Amino acid sequence: MFWKFDLHTTSHIDQLLDREDVTLRELMEEEDVLQECKAQNRRLLLFLSQDHSMQELVNLITEEPSSDLEEKTRFKFPNIACELLTSDVTLINDKLGGDESLLEKLYHFLEQDPPLNPLLASFFSKTIGNLIARKTEQVISFLRKKHNFIGLVLNHLDASAMMDLLLRLISCVEPAPLRQEVLTWLNEEQLIQRLTELMQTERDEERQSNASQTLCDIIRLSRDQANQMPEAMEPDPLLTVLESEENVARLLKSMFEGEKSEASIVNGTQVLLTLLESRRSGLEVTDIGIPFIPAPFSSGMEQKSAILTTVGVLEQPLGNARLHVARLVASLLQTSDHSVCQELCRLNTMDLLLDLFFKYTWNNFLHFQVELCVASILNHSAHTGLQIPTLQNHDEKALFQQCRLVQRILDAWEENDRIQAEGGTRRGNMGHLTRIANTVVQNLEKGQVQSQIKLPEDCRGRWESFVGQTLRETNRRNTVDLVSTHNLHSSSEDDDMESPFPNDLSIQQAFSDYQIQQMTANFVDQFGFNDEEFSEHDENINATFDRIAEINFNIDADDNSANAAAFEACFKERIQQFDDCEEEEDIWEDKEINYATQFICCWGHRTLFDCSQSSSETEVFKTSSSTTVSDLLSILDLYQHSTY
Repeated sequence: MFWKFDLHTTSHIDQLLDREDVTLRELMEEEDVLQECKAQNRRLLLFLSQDHSMQELVNLITEEPSSDLEEKTRFKFPNIACELLTSDVTLINDKLGGDESLLEKLYHFLEQDPPLNPLLASFFSKTIGNLIARKTEQVISFLRKKHNFIGLVLNHLDASAMMDLLLRLISCVEPAPLRQEVLTWLNEEQLIQRLTELMQTERDEERQSNASQTLCDIIRLSRDQANQMPEAMEPDPLLTVLESEENVARLLKSMFEGEKSEASIVNGTQVLLTLLESRRSGLEVTDIGIPFIPAPFSSGMEQKSAILTTVGVLEQPLGNARLHVARLVASLLQTSDHSVCQELCRLNTMDLLLDLFFKYTWNNFLHFQVELCVASILNHSAHTGLQIPTLQNHDEKALFQQCRLVQRILDAWEENDRIQAEGGTRRGNMGHLTRIANTVVQNLEKGQVQSQIKLPEDCRGRWESFVGQTLRETNRRNTVDLVSTHNLHSSSEDDDMESPFPNDLSIQQAFSDYQIQQMTANFVDQFGFNDEEFSEHDENINATFDRIAEINFNIDADDNSANAAAFEACFKERIQQFDDCEEEEDIWEDKEINYATQFICCWGHRTLFDCSQSSSETEVFKTSSSTTVSDLLSILDLYQHSTY
């Protein structure tokens, strides 16, 4: 049996620790060293917390392993060392956070020339991040004494692990007063300004991307924590600088001054989009950066080479920069700021976006942003009751006049119909074009936009025909269910379904009455038991059940009755004498079996047993004598054997 075997396995680590000359490398070779460490193996923790062990562990995560080692095992021990140092064991945390020589050795890792080994950088960031969360005061005090700490971290920002370290300084410091001190210290070090400068065009793309992502994460973290903190707390100084007009101007300058690059435009736009997120009310929108918006649409940027797509060769791809600027324009228009709309129209931004919309017919990311722009302009006019800024311009720089939105919709639709008639493929922007057309129709029906639109006579007739026939038919087809939903319903509607059975409770009540019609008060009094007979102090429970043998059944048993004769005949037919026969009957032989389906014992006028009636055997067994329950059960058992 399994309990005969001792399945408990003793860790080999304890055996190694019995040796006086055991080394850290030997312990780290054991597969369960991390498990034993997290399980608070006291002897192992005491060994790991010794000075020489801690020094070796820190060296492993901060010094490059020898290149002579095999690549797949080169970072084995540094990885295990990092896991041991960050195993969240109090003894190790206290030793590492309280020993300044160990902290100095860790800090020395930042003083190396870039680039850092990305794996070692992740080990360093994880270790320092764990200390920031567990030994906050000691580590923050140590780092604040290092005047060049922020500069060194930013110098190695091409490693994403340094970005994680900065975010831990902002989000993992508790309590709130200490966190406010850390934020003030980082602001005094001009963290936001220095991150913004890293996004200049002459910087490498990896550093620009990490700087942009760090700024975006700081914005989101600061806003989330500001919503969770009480209003009495001081405002976040980093978020205040990020949302300032000076910082936005500095960001735009780093994006567009000098030689323009797609990376700087994309990364800077991501920060602007994060600032425009509706996570905090009251954010002022400035138009300081709007004059730079048409720049990515111009030909001053580096041209992209043609690429092969599933629908053919794309001579000049749209590019990530122009797509991000389209997202920025859509976000600016959604702010419903009057001056922003005016400036965008002065720069003819919507005309440029519509040109891209109809040129890149398969870029649905772009199509969605253009649709948002059109909807924002029209809905803003309809909701505010003011004239659309573009329509206020007497130079006909308007969405429906200079941009010729209606004419472009009609021309694009007719061109798509022609292509499909020739056997071509439906254009990829037709779905968004349909939604734009519906938005225009809805706003024209409100009358506030229609009074300002002067469509040419030929265009007006085409538009009315398009709306009344083509667009209506398209909308009808788009609303047709792909499958029949007549018999479909959600699970939440199960309670409302009509049951195939009647809901009238009278049938159920009649059945309940039938079940208890014989359970009269006299029956309960005669065969029931009193409550006091089940008292807690009555330990002789058998005394109650002994009354069963005293229950008498008065059964009328007239041996001369017709029912008795019928029963006797049935008895003789079913029962066979157990005589020794010359030929033994084959028990497996198929025989016809008849079942008696009714046995009724009449007890006065009450029915003791009631079964379904048989068409051929409907007999009533009656007997009258003073019979005990045991006798009755013997009779029933005998009848059962004779029948089955």
